[in-house]
Amino acid sequence: MTVKIYHNPRCTKSRQTLQLLKDRGIEPEIIEYLKTPPDSNQLSNILDMLGLEPRDLMRKHEAEYKANGLDNMALDKQSLISGMVNNPILIERPIVVANDKAVIGRPPENVLAIL
Repeated sequence: MTVKIYHNPRCTKSRQTLQLLKDRGIEPEIIEYLKTPPDSNQLSNILDMLGLEPRDLMRKHEAEYKANGLDNMALDKQSLISGMVNNPILIERPIVVANDKAVIGRPPENVLAIL
């Protein structure tokens, strides 16, 4: 089983989720998404696996959200995805992908549902 975690090492929940995986003997592929953000296609696929719309995955309290006009409710799906690709700090974390499914590790135990 291949497991990926879109990880921010400065985030407590992300670190807890990574530790939970390791405690279960899983060494996931760690993608530090702030350094290596997913491209539009990858993010679109992740959204499909999560069953979410782009705005549902966005950290709306980040300054970049309003500064980039992403609070405009008229924006379409692709514009919001592009906004996250260009400002990866806006992507909720951590995201774990396994078995063609994805989940947000908030709380970390959410990941157990797809393992």
